[in-house]
Amino acid sequence: MSQSPNYLTDEELSHARDLLSRVERIFASRVVGQDDLRRALIASLLARGHILLESVPGLAKTTAAQTLASAVSGSFRRIQCTPDLMPNDIIGAQVYNQATGEMVTQLGPVHANLVLLDEINRSSAKTQSAMLEAMQEAQTTIGGVNYPLPIPFMVMATQNPIEEEGTYVLPEAQMDRFLMKQIITYPQPREELEVLERIDAGTMDAQIQEEPISLEDLTTLQKMTNRVFIHHTLKAYIVDIINTTRGQGPRYVEPVSKLLRVGASPRGGIALMRVSQALALMSGRNYVTPEEIKAMRHAVLRHRMIRTYDAIADGVDVDRLIDSVFNAVPVP
Repeated sequence: MSQSPNYLTDEELSHARDLLSRVERIFASRVVGQDDLRRALIASLLARGHILLESVPGLAKTTAAQTLASAVSGSFRRIQCTPDLMPNDIIGAQVYNQATGEMVTQLGPVHANLVLLDEINRSSAKTQSAMLEAMQEAQTTIGGVNYPLPIPFMVMATQNPIEEEGTYVLPEAQMDRFLMKQIITYPQPREELEVLERIDAGTMDAQIQEEPISLEDLTTLQKMTNRVFIHHTLKAYIVDIINTTRGQGPRYVEPVSKLLRVGASPRGGIALMRVSQALALMSGRNYVTPEEIKAMRHAVLRHRMIRTYDAIADGVDVDRLIDSVFNAVPVP
């Protein structure tokens, strides 16, 4: 395999392993189990993406977000979305200062390194459009002036799939801006028992002993992620997968073509590549294998593939359609 001019060295990989191990230990000290959630959050952070978390209440989404922010020494803000939440409540506003007689800009809570948008589907379309600019452009506009968001910047949005009253369906354009959509399931009984034991012992609220990494360390990890080598044949493999979701590609998959109204966008291919690079770095390697591309395929593609109304009515699982695509496309 030919090496890229910026191929990561063994020394850099060792440094990355040390930094990522510290992040994972801090995460494990506050969140019991939820390995898929941990992997998805860290991969999104390394790939400079945003993540949508879907689950019923009480599965440690807020705790996970706060812990991740603490692990990387980042500023953290939580925004509880409600139907009456306005864009200015998120991005900030100009306020009149009586003492000086001037308008003063007050930045909103979105100006933080890690932002948790709790129950994002409860906010109106107008408010969601303000978040769309922040997520895509890494800036907000207040009084005609652009204010850049902190670097690094990551949005972790949550939504509850079982409640519909007072909610707004996220538009497809905004869903596509999320690098991944991670569905969180109930913990195992032994993990729930461990949670009770920790709460009873008071260790959940104890001070974290592990030293967090710095924001500079995180920026270094993100740059390393971009330098993880991915061969041309694997890039072509990703393109074949994305095209197959659209009824094209090297293999025609009849169920997929009939049951999908819209396939994955080019942004889906970019997401597959970036997530695979992040997972390779997390595994201690400086190159991507097909396994990394497959590893988080459901989280990367499930919100980008829009089922037909008949497929939704028949209860067709989008994750099974994703598996059909991956099974059909030959692995290089």
